[in-house]
Amino acid sequence: MRIKSYRFLTSGLFIAFVYRMIRTYSWTFRLKVLNENPWLNHYENGGTVLLCTWHQQFFPVIRYFQKYKIYQPSIMISQSRDGEFIAGVANRSGWFTVRGSSSRGGRDAAKKMILRLKETRLGAHILDGPKGPIGQVKPGVILLALATDAVVVPFYVNAQKAWFFNSWDRFFIPKPFSQVEIQFGDIIHLERKKEEGEFEKQRKQLEVIMRPGLK
Repeated sequence: MRIKSYRFLTSGLFIAFVYRMIRTYSWTFRLKVLNENPWLNHYENGGTVLLCTWHQQFFPVIRYFQKYKIYQPSIMISQSRDGEFIAGVANRSGWFTVRGSSSRGGRDAAKKMILRLKETRLGAHILDGPKGPIGQVKPGVILLALATDAVVVPFYVNAQKAWFFNSWDRFFIPKPFSQVEIQFGDIIHLERKKEEGEFEKQRKQLEVIMRPGLK
């Protein structure tokens, strides 16, 4: 029964239905987007951009981020069963999904993400996924950015009213007709340095910058 249920939940028909539901539901948000132009200008002038957020905050941006499909963006998603479903929704949004995470298939996925970023110059990364702990930046984002000369652009989501799940990431979904704000942070330039501990230092600095955006 579990196998049949899993196949149904990851079927194209079911994912298409859920994707349309998400888009319809997201239309109810009173959306406000802040500080988007700086990184878009950087991208359009030939730069490579890696958008980053926390696991808890990706749901409210699914509909809006479809606008970036013209840039053929990529995102890394775990090989878990939940990841299979999320990847299906992301693909429907026009995002290319690379399957893998820090817990499974991460090395090969990172190589594919690097190739994709060098080719299309736009990607996104979930900093603390797929299993957390919440608020801990995994090293993958630093690796991807340094390997592709990408700037890191954090983004945060605020919702006037939302439901919070009792999960490790305190995942939330804005309530219907709630005011939702997508706030892009300042562009972060990482530098390749040979000093011992520099990689970890940059990871911790990004963690300090982004933790205040957690809900």
